[in-house]
Amino acid sequence: MDLYELVRGPMAWIAFVIFLVGSSYRLVSAWVAASRARMPRTGPRLTQWIRSLVHGLVPFGGVTMRKHPALTLVTFVFHLCLVVTPIFLLAHAVLWYESWQISLWSLPEAVTDVLTVLIILACVFFLIRRLVVTEVKSVTAPSDFLLLALIVLTFLTGFLAYHQWGPYRPLLITHILAGEVMLIAIPFTRLSHMLLFVFARAHVGSEFGVVCKSQDW
Repeated sequence: MDLYELVRGPMAWIAFVIFLVGSSYRLVSAWVAASRARMPRTGPRLTQWIRSLVHGLVPFGGVTMRKHPALTLVTFVFHLCLVVTPIFLLAHAVLWYESWQISLWSLPEAVTDVLTVLIILACVFFLIRRLVVTEVKSVTAPSDFLLLALIVLTFLTGFLAYHQWGPYRPLLITHILAGEVMLIAIPFTRLSHMLLFVFARAHVGSEFGVVCKSQDW
């Protein structure tokens, strides 16, 4: 078994298992913490949670978003591309079918190229923001830079490998490895907000709306 077969086979399965187990643990922990807080799940709290969630998912749905239009636009574009591109990339759709006979609709290659470039540019934007904006710089940890580098490495090597710009095999192996590391990192780093977003909006929305009698947007 060569390195390519290793990273595409056993290591990929290990990454998926760690991701699933870690994600399950984080979600269960969040649910237990919410239960211990004895927060009612019905009545006005549920209404405030739904309102908070909707305002958090709609671009410029909150006051803070409207105060920072550039950040809001880049953030929404980044997250949308980050989710859509890996799932609907043609090369990935082929792998889905080859591995599990799952047939997925795929985006045109030109579109996924644009989405990949947007992800990389968004990471550059976030990097500059962490370096120059004082309030963001003060809460930035070295791991935040590593996560940005990991995301860029994953998408850049995939882009270069797909277009065969450079040594194809090393780029492809690096792309797969970086993707697996990113998958493993999701439950254990700040990337976990993709799992805990709903819980966070539920807590903040209910506390602001019911306890503080105000809106969190």
